[in-house]
Amino acid sequence: MIAGGDCLASITRLERRSAMLRDHLTQQYGLEQVSVRLSLSGQHYTIHLPSKDAVDRMFTEASANPQLAKPFWTRVWASGVAMADMALARQSELAGQRVLELGSGLGVTAAAATAAGATVVAADYSEVALSFLRYNTLANAGASARTLKLDWRSPSTQARNRLDAYHAFPVVMAADVLYEGRDVVPLMQLIDQVLTPDGTLWLAEPGRATAQRFLYRLAEDGWRGVSEVVAVPGEDGAVDHVHVHVLRRPATSDWLRTSLGGWRM
Repeated sequence: MIAGGDCLASITRLERRSAMLRDHLTQQYGLEQVSVRLSLSGQHYTIHLPSKDAVDRMFTEASANPQLAKPFWTRVWASGVAMADMALARQSELAGQRVLELGSGLGVTAAAATAAGATVVAADYSEVALSFLRYNTLANAGASARTLKLDWRSPSTQARNRLDAYHAFPVVMAADVLYEGRDVVPLMQLIDQVLTPDGTLWLAEPGRATAQRFLYRLAEDGWRGVSEVVAVPGEDGAVDHVHVHVLRRPATSDWLRTSLGGWRM
C-alpha cells in the first residue's frame, strides 16, 4: 500500500516532468493538439504534435539531407489509433505484460497500452518523436513509457545491446510499419529475436500489399491468430478501416500451415 505522502510526491514528480517536457517541446517545435476518438472503447485522447511550421521545417531538412529520415511520425496514423483501441478493448491480455512497440510515433498506442496496465518500451528512429511520445503518454495515461531509439530495419549495435538487456518481450506491437518489400525480412528477423516463444505479435495495417506479403510469410512458417477490422473516424468525417492481427507462433514445429482466410475480415 502506498502512503498518502508518497503517492502525492509521485504525482508531483509526474506533473513536474510533464511540465518540463511541455515547455521544451513548445520552445523547440511549437505544440499543437488533435482529439483522437477510439470507437471500440469510447475513449478520447488528446495527442500533442509539432506545429505545422516545425513539421515543414523537418521535412525540408530531410529532403536536403539523404541521411535524415522523413518525419512521417508527425501525424496521427489510423493504424496507431486502431491498435490503441484494440489495446483497451483487450486490456486483460496486456495488463502486467512487458510490451515492445516498434515505430511508436506520437504515442497513441503507447498511451493506450500503458493505460491497459502494460509496461511499454516504445521504439522509434526519431529522438524527437520519442520526446512527444513521453509527453503524450504522461498526458493521456498518467505514466511515461520507456523509450528506445531504434531503426528496426537496421538496428545499431547500441540499440541491439539495449534490446538484449530488456530480454525478450511477451508482446510486440507494430502499427503500419510495412511500406516496401524490403521491410518484410528485417521485421521478421527482429520479431524472431525479441518475441518470447509463446508471445504474441500485434500488427495493425490498412491493407498495404507489403503487409499482406508479411502475413503470408508468417502463415508459411505456421503462425496463426485472429484479426479484427477497426473503424477509425477521421477529423473530416471519413472512416478508415484498419486490420488488427493478434498472432502467435505455432506451438509445435509441425503445426499445419494455414491460409490467411481467417486473418483478413
